[in-house]
Amino acid sequence: MRTGIYFCNCGTNISDLVDPEKVSESLRDTAGVGYFKTCQFLCSEQGKEFLEQELRDEKPDRVVVAACSPRDHEATFMRVMEQAGMNPYLMQMVNIREQIAWVTRDPERAVRKAALAIKAALLRVALHELLEKEEMEVSTSVLVIGAGPSGLKAALTLAEAGRKVILVEKTPVIGGLPVLYEELFPDMECGPCMLEPLMGEILHGDHAENIELMTMSELSEVAGYFGNFIVKIRRRPRFVDMGSCIGCGECVEACPAAGPNPFNCGMDQKKAVAFGFPGALPNVPYLDPGLCSRFSDGSDCTLCSAACPAGEGVVVYHDQETLVERQVGAIVLATGSALYDCAPLENLGYGRLRDVKTAHEFERMLASNGPSGGEIVTSSGEAPGSVLFVHCVGSLEDEHKPYCSGVCCQYAFKFNHLLESRLPEVEVHHLYREIVAPGKEAFSLYRAARDNPNTTFVRYDRLADLAVSGEHWRLQLRIAGGRAIDADLIVLCPAVVPGADAEGLGAMLDVSLDRFGFFEELHGRIDSASSKVRGVYLAGACQGPADIQRATNQAMAASGCILSQLVEGRKLRLDPLFAAVDPRRCSGCKVCVKLCPYRAVGFDSETGAACVNAVLCHGCGTCVAACPAGAIKANHFTGEMILAEIEGALQ
Repeated sequence: MRTGIYFCNCGTNISDLVDPEKVSESLRDTAGVGYFKTCQFLCSEQGKEFLEQELRDEKPDRVVVAACSPRDHEATFMRVMEQAGMNPYLMQMVNIREQIAWVTRDPERAVRKAALAIKAALLRVALHELLEKEEMEVSTSVLVIGAGPSGLKAALTLAEAGRKVILVEKTPVIGGLPVLYEELFPDMECGPCMLEPLMGEILHGDHAENIELMTMSELSEVAGYFGNFIVKIRRRPRFVDMGSCIGCGECVEACPAAGPNPFNCGMDQKKAVAFGFPGALPNVPYLDPGLCSRFSDGSDCTLCSAACPAGEGVVVYHDQETLVERQVGAIVLATGSALYDCAPLENLGYGRLRDVKTAHEFERMLASNGPSGGEIVTSSGEAPGSVLFVHCVGSLEDEHKPYCSGVCCQYAFKFNHLLESRLPEVEVHHLYREIVAPGKEAFSLYRAARDNPNTTFVRYDRLADLAVSGEHWRLQLRIAGGRAIDADLIVLCPAVVPGADAEGLGAMLDVSLDRFGFFEELHGRIDSASSKVRGVYLAGACQGPADIQRATNQAMAASGCILSQLVEGRKLRLDPLFAAVDPRRCSGCKVCVKLCPYRAVGFDSETGAACVNAVLCHGCGTCVAACPAGAIKANHFTGEMILAEIEGALQ
């Protein structure tokens, strides 16, 4: 086997300490060395041209490049080898610059070390195999799960690029939580007004034909891998034909049955057939079979259908649940988050005292389409004279959630602003552990609250130190060993926690969760829009507490990743550096299945052996190291190659 060695002087970075002539002399009698040539800057345009021509003329069986870090230029030299007609995986790089020249002061030792490193590479590269990149046809359609701000932004960004998007939302309406809030921090912008253009584009815009919206739907099953997912979506019946309904609301007026309204946290009633809330989109009511007497009592009531001016068939009592199958190339998780459950915190009185509310319930109270029509009232029906906000409920404590949610302080100071404008004489108390107001805009609301003479700030240490009691519509909060604060209304600001469906979706998609239960990103700083499963992307608060700006930015980042990797007319090229299983040696213990961090290893029940999905495998070698039978091989990084390299370095 004839191996060509190319030594890069890297200007004087390498050659000042590592004399290439002496290195060449040290390798003179080494088996396999075909020739040894030097170049001033091998990575330069002239250097690459030199290397390509050399490879064409010399036609070596293998190539060793002694230069800088493979991180810098391994891909560069592999491309040159391809251009010269050679298999790029028949090359091995040696890092002479960082690992020898820059850290070895003695020139003689540097030459000796360089020679040994090249000998190690010679023994290794002799075992390299011909590997070829595979190509695979892909689907460029995308499934977006969740129609809050991040899901809507991702869907529209992809649709504008001409991609087909299946947008799945489990509730009857789109927009997420912000459409329920009439003022949003930091600029007090109207939530529905802000999202209406985005929602309008999704429903009726120029690119709406590229978006298939499925409300009242959830992901039921998924199979396949990046570029070729087969997903099944379970669609619950709406009992109202979205294509025929004109959104007049006559059916709502005629309906005699009612029950708690989930969009207002059960603080008022809704009809059995109703819109999610006034102004909800799509502008089509839905029928709740749990409230309708036809389903609960078996009656033959048809009042809603009879009142419909669009005629019969708009209200569809026989509507059934359906299972829809689609093929997509990528999946975006934009399922949002939830709020920490305050009910178990008995010392705070939530669920026991009527005038202890969560921040979400207070938001609905402030909304003009909320349970009180925008009036701030206590359970007595009167406006409160004092309001107490308890920050960090469930946050910054190991027994609850150790992290800070980031948004709670900002909306609490927004509440302060709204109370000041609506009830100028109201006393406001902020009970906090830490104040968080990051960025260039958030400080303004905090400063306004701090400068308000009717507002006081009290710091507390632990949630367990607080105790809320109440009598005759008057509440009192006591801090252990300290003061007592009287209030007519207490608002709890809970921690932002993972959504209820995160665990189930994670298991279905093989997407890992972090230690807090949010979907885990590929890298928290530079790749937060990707999950650890290739083809599954993250957007918004499903990955961690986020405000609207961060959520929508992450949605666009996820869309950009998809658009760059799934291109119309382009096949997906798979790097061959993945693990491979020898089924004859596999015992079926499934150790590798459990350990793979990228969920790339599966189990074939027919052969009784593990199998590796090349699309998902990152070539990390975890399964190779863990296999007790030695049945898994890492392409280009076999045990024999590594041992040969060690042997050469120890000569």
